[in-house]
Order: sequence, then structure tokens, then C-alpha cells
Amino acid sequence: MNWQFDRSANPQNFLAHFVSKNATYEPICQMKRILTFLFAFGLLATATQAATVLVEAESFKARGGWKLDTQFIEIMGSPYLIAHGLGKPVEDASTTVLLPKAGKYQVWVRTKDWVAPWKAPGTPGEFKVSLNGKTLEPTFGTVGANWHWQAGGSVSLPASVKISLKDLKGFGARCDAIMFSDEAGFVPPNSSEPMAEWRMRLAGLPTDPVRHEGFDLVVVGGGYGGLGSAISAARMGCKVALIQNRPVLGGNGSSEIRVWAKGNTRRGEFFRLGEIIEEFADHAKASPGTYEEYGDARKEAAVRREKNISLFLNHHAFRVESSENEINAVWAFDTRSGQLKRFTGRNFVDSTGHGYIGLWAKADHTIQRKGHLGMSNMWAWENAPEAQEFPTVPWALELGMEDFPYPRRFHGEWFWESGYNLDPLNDLELIRDWNHRAVFGAFAAMKHNPESAPEHRNARLTWVAYIGGNRESTQLMGDVVLTQEDIVSKRKFPDGTVPTTWSIDLHYPKEQYMKKYPDNPFIAKAVHGAGVDRRHGYPLPYRSFYSRNIENLFMAGRNISVTHEALGTIRVMRTGGMIGEVVGKAASLCTKYDCTPAAVYHSHLDELLTLCRLPGVQRRDNVNAEFYVAKDAITLAEVELYRYQDPAKLKGLAIDDLKAKHIGPWRQGRGLKGYVGDNYSYAPGGSGASARYEFKIIKPGKYQVRFAYQHHPNRAPNAKIFVHHPGGNKELIVDMTKPAPIKPSFYSLGEFSFAPGKPATVEIVAEGAKGNIHSDCVQLLPVN
Repeated sequence: MNWQFDRSANPQNFLAHFVSKNATYEPICQMKRILTFLFAFGLLATATQAATVLVEAESFKARGGWKLDTQFIEIMGSPYLIAHGLGKPVEDASTTVLLPKAGKYQVWVRTKDWVAPWKAPGTPGEFKVSLNGKTLEPTFGTVGANWHWQAGGSVSLPASVKISLKDLKGFGARCDAIMFSDEAGFVPPNSSEPMAEWRMRLAGLPTDPVRHEGFDLVVVGGGYGGLGSAISAARMGCKVALIQNRPVLGGNGSSEIRVWAKGNTRRGEFFRLGEIIEEFADHAKASPGTYEEYGDARKEAAVRREKNISLFLNHHAFRVESSENEINAVWAFDTRSGQLKRFTGRNFVDSTGHGYIGLWAKADHTIQRKGHLGMSNMWAWENAPEAQEFPTVPWALELGMEDFPYPRRFHGEWFWESGYNLDPLNDLELIRDWNHRAVFGAFAAMKHNPESAPEHRNARLTWVAYIGGNRESTQLMGDVVLTQEDIVSKRKFPDGTVPTTWSIDLHYPKEQYMKKYPDNPFIAKAVHGAGVDRRHGYPLPYRSFYSRNIENLFMAGRNISVTHEALGTIRVMRTGGMIGEVVGKAASLCTKYDCTPAAVYHSHLDELLTLCRLPGVQRRDNVNAEFYVAKDAITLAEVELYRYQDPAKLKGLAIDDLKAKHIGPWRQGRGLKGYVGDNYSYAPGGSGASARYEFKIIKPGKYQVRFAYQHHPNRAPNAKIFVHHPGGNKELIVDMTKPAPIKPSFYSLGEFSFAPGKPATVEIVAEGAKGNIHSDCVQLLPVN
């Protein structure tokens, strides 16, 4: 091709025009994204002029096994690629760029040695860079505790250069960008400002954003709160933009992080709240669970079914425009290409978890700098058919088997958590990296400790979360700041809506595992406070869901207006999702009446409460239209829902596990659905535990005896149950790894004759059980 350049033209305008005219030609497309800052000050390079080129790692055409990490942009300024190989080097990442001219270039790579903040021995993040197949001399990722430009030396290059990143160890090598310059004495800027103007110029990106306008609601954050807000508002007739900086939706409840969705839905006065959430919520049997259990595709499909939602995956919000007391626009960029976008709307939802939109808009807020809930990076392992190698990790935390809870269910669960006293915003990358040092140190102990190694000869890691599961950082203040006392005393608010059913669950370091690293412990314990109505829920006030000083800002999720203690109950996914449902309904009233979120409370509360009583499938085409149900709506029959089973309303005679006589180490659970009453009980096999259900018979006769349990792979396949009746004692063996055949979760133990004053007892014992025994309810049904 003959490229003829207009030297008098603005190169930015030229590039934008040139690429748009040749958009199907791949090398030219790459020009716009990563090619050139063609002159030192915006002119086209000639044989005698200096040229500087920036290549953003996220724009690599082929990422190989490298992952795109976007969670620390506010800290270090950019998305970057990370080689997360669990101890095995990942496949190379590569791309091809066109330099403005052939010549000799100085090369720099923006990276860091991620264990250097602790002066740990070894360099796990090593990688090499090759240009047209020739490997540069330096090994990158080996120096510097902070992000910086590591020099790569001088090299003669043709105009077309293939760049490859070669991971050497599989333990978190990271590359932000690569820079080439033939300018004598040029030193790369080291700003960490997200989407800094100099980076955009060097990458050949236009600084004017693509404009997306006219939304009724702009939702930033695609976790459960953001999903609930977007879908609810769309069904109420609002035009919605949903912006998410990851490739998947669900936030902590996605396959990337795998925190199972907790909190009960469809409770209390507004029992329709939660129906939208149950259309896409996971029903994982464990946390972290498996990739498939978290249903990323199901969540995305739920959003894409809504014609009123414009979904922007892989877009990171980094700036707001505001005037006086309202937000005018949110700026975001495509984390793959760097393209800027500007979103305007009537109202905005901060569902970022960290409260970034509110912070940038100068919303009233609080941040728990010390003693806050931490971040988890969970993990999983399995036993392979053959022996597995695992490298030595001198840079990891030095752990023995006594320094951490052994992951017997092949899971490093929620309690792998740290960062309680680190800054919950500015130290996030350090917290994630410390968690990784703990995880890899623990697995190394399993593999290399002389006592444990034989047992774990075949053990191999299958998954470690590199995206952190955050619990607490910023609370944006609303007209009501909900407190623990409000919840425990059951203070009634006129705008109480969303039922919170999780206990006040606060996490602290577990003393047992603090000895070796007391300044930064990595194993948590949960302290559950009493006072939450776990059956019907405590109704959260709507006034905690919007900012008290930014007039068009809602919040949905863990950054709503609550104290540190109250956060312990509202922070679970289903509860956050229902908050989003209410926010979406309120946003439709803001559009309908051209009013603020606060005005909805003061002038339109009755209408909001009416909307909260609607079935989740109800929708309207605009905020003034009639409601209807779409032909393709997901009905409740298609959604797995837990409905409260009141033992007092069961036929015949029924005793719930809470009224049984328990001996031994029983624990209560709610994770397995279909239970009777408020919970079920379970105890380890062989622990000496037992539970007795003693009936008082009034009417003699024959009764069918039913025992309720919820199945799970870790339950006993040989649970031993006795029925004590006037004719003697009968022993039965029940396989609790398999579903109970009678809905919702009952197993028939047989028919027995009972009489007043005679034995009528059912007992389950842990003796000989090869797994957990499970106790939920016993029912006696008269046989006609």
C-alpha cells in the first residue's frame, strides 16, 4: 500500500480517520490501538525524527495463557496481563506492531517483582520478551517492589515487530506495557493515573470518547447488586446501561471468585423481591465450588434478554463528570482496546463494591481503614491418577501443616482471607498477592512436608482465584445509616423493603493460625451475631440505597449506607441483588416523575412499595405503560427456589431438628435447600453425636415415619437411624449422599404402630458413619 501522510494534519485526527477508512485491515486497526505516537509532539516520524511507541499488553491479539487483570487500575493505572499458571508456565502471549520506521530502539517493560514488598527470596514472576523471535537479554519481573519501567536494552528492529511474552515459572508474572523509543535520553513517564493522556497519545488512541447518551439509569458494576438494578429498572420501562469491567457478570458470585450466593429471597411483606435474582442466582453446593455451578452464561443471558439494557462488558469506569450535587456523566474505557466511552443518564447506580463512583463524585462516605473485613482468594485441588510435581516456592509463606486448616473437601474456602488492617482500596494488590503467597505456601507444605507428602503424591492444584473476593471498603452515606442496633431491636422504618436474613457475620483473624504471621494473618473466623430474623428477614430501609448529598446517585450491594457492624448482614449476594431490584423500581419512578431518589421516598413511597409487591416477571415498555408478562418470561416453576417449610404446618406430627435432643458436635446449616424450619443440623461421622426425636402420641394407630435430610457428597452413605416403637427397635441404614425420594426432602423409614405412653422415638447416631450425618425433621403421618 502507498500511505500518503498529510504533515500539516493533527496526527490524532489523521489516525482516527485513517483507521475508520481501513477498518477491515488488521495491521491498520492495530495502528489506532497500539501503533504510534508518531512524532515526539504529534508529527509523523521521518528518517531524522525521534519515534516513541507504546504497546499496551491488554491489546495483544493473542493472549495465550495470560489473563487480563483489571482489578487494580485505580492503584497502578492500567489493566495488565498476568501469567496465572499455578506453578506451570503458561502459553506465550503475542502480537504484531508496526513501528514508524526501522532502526535502533531502546525497549522498556512496565512490570514488577510482586514478592519484593516483603523482600521474599526468589522471583516467582519471571518472564522473557522476544522481538521477532529474538529474546531480549533481561529477565523481567525480577526487580522493583512497585510498578516501574524495567529496561530491556537496545535492539535494531524492522518496521514490523512480533512481540512475545514468555512466562518462565507460572506464578504470577505480570506485564502492563512495552515501550520502544529511538529518542536519545528518553525516559518513560511513570504515572499511575488511569487512562493517562500520555499513554493514550503514545498508543495512538483518540482522547475524545464515544458518546452513549439518553439513559434513564447508568449502572456501574455487574455483581448481584448491579444485575438486580439493571434488570429491575429495564422491566420497569427504563433505558439502562450496565458497565462491567470483567468479561463475566456476577462479581463475587461469578466463576472468577466463586463465593456462593447467600441470603434468603421471597420473604416478609415484600415476598416478590428476589424473584428476579433467582432467575440467575447460583445454587453452588460449596464455596468455591466448580466453574459450572456459577453459571456465568446464565447471568449474561438474563441481561441480554432485556431489550432495554445496553451491556458493556470489559469496560472500566474511571472518572465522573459532576456539577454541584449531581453526576452528569461516567467515563469508561474498553479494557481490551483502550477506547474511551462517555455515558450520560438521569440517574446512576454505584454497584462497584468499593464505592468508586460515589468517591469520585464527592459523595459523603466512610471507609473502615483498620479492622475491616478482608479479601479472599479461594482455591481448589484434586488427586490425579498419577503422581504430580510441584516446584519449591521459597518466596511463598513458609508454612507447616499446623499453620493452616487442611482443605479436606479439596477446597480452600472463604476463610482464606487477609488484609484486615491494610488499606481496603490502595493496598488491594498487596492483599491479593499475600493471599497467593499463603495459598502456594500451604500447597507446598502439603506436597513437600515429609509427613504429609506421601499422602499428597498425586495432589495438584486445579484453581486459585486471582480476582479477589472483597467484603468491605467504602460505605456511601444515605438519608439513613443503618446500624446493628436498628437490626437487633427490629426498628421499623416506613420504607423497609428488602429482607436481610443473614446473621451479623463479622470476620476476624483466627487465633489458632496467627502465630507465624501475626501482623498479617491469612485465615479468618466468622463471628455470627444474634438478632436477625432468619426466617422472615429484617426489612432494610430504602433510604439506605441512595446518596444523601449526590442527588442522582443510588447504591446497590455492599457499599450501601450501613455501619461496619450492619454490613455483616447485608453484604451477601442475594440480599445485595434484592437491593438492586428496589433501586431499579425506584429509578423508574425518578424517570416517571422527573424527581430525585430522595423525592421517591418523600413523595412516591406508596407507589414504590406497590412496585415492590409485583411479581418479578412483570414488565412495561416504558415508565408510563401498562404492565404485562412477556411470552418468553422465566416462570417460577423453572427457577429453583427455596420456600420456607413450617414444621407446624406439616401434616400429622412433626418435630423440627431445633426441638430434637442433640448430643455431641452438631452444627447448623442452611446451604442445602429444601430443609424444614429455619435450618438443618449435621455432625461428623464417628464423633459420638446423636439426635433424638421424641413424640407424644395422643391417638393410637399406625403411622408412617419419615426422616428429612438434604443430600450432599460429604454426607454419610451409611447413616444409622433407629425407630423405637412399642414393638421393639428397628435399625435402618440411609444413604445420605443421594436425594431423599419424598418432596421436599423426606425418606420413609416404614410404618409402625404407636400408642399413648409407649415408646415413640426416632434417633440418628454418628457411630460408624462414613461422612457427615444429617438431621432436619421427623414426621409421623397417620396411615388410614
